[in-house]
Amino acid sequence: MTELAGNRPRLIIPSLGGLYAALGESAETILRVAAGALLVTHGYGKILNPFGASGMVESLGFYPGAFWSPLLAATEFFGGILVTIGLFTRPAAFAAMIVLAVTVYFHGIVQAEGLMGAEKSILWALIMFYFAVRGANGHSVDARLGRQF
Repeated sequence: MTELAGNRPRLIIPSLGGLYAALGESAETILRVAAGALLVTHGYGKILNPFGASGMVESLGFYPGAFWSPLLAATEFFGGILVTIGLFTRPAAFAAMIVLAVTVYFHGIVQAEGLMGAEKSILWALIMFYFAVRGANGHSVDARLGRQF
C-alpha cells in the first residue's frame, strides 16, 4: 500500500479527506461525552443508594462491601461527569475502566454468561481505555485549563 507523508494510508476517495479531518475531533468529543453521560446515568441509582451494592461487591470478593459499594457509585457517577466534561479525563476514565473490567468478570465468569453477557462491558471498558490513554481533546475542560494528566 502506498502511503502519504505522516504514514497515513491513501484514501480511496481522496475528496473525503477534508471531511474526515474536519470531523475527527468532533467525533471523538461526541464519543467521550456520550460515554461519560451514559456512565453518569448508570451510576445515578447507585449514588442515591451508595450502600445498595454492598452484597453484590462482596459476592465478587471485595470486602468490606460498605467501602467498595460507595466507591463504585462515586466512580460511575462522578467519574462519568468528569469524563463527560473532560476534566481529569485520564484518571476518571482509568477508574471507570477498572470498574468495567470487573463487570466483564462478573457477567462473563460469575454469572456464567460468557461473551454474550460480557460483550457490552468489554466495549465500554475499551472505550474508557481509549480515553485513559488518549485523554481529552481540545473540546474539554482539561484543554481550557491547558493541563492534563
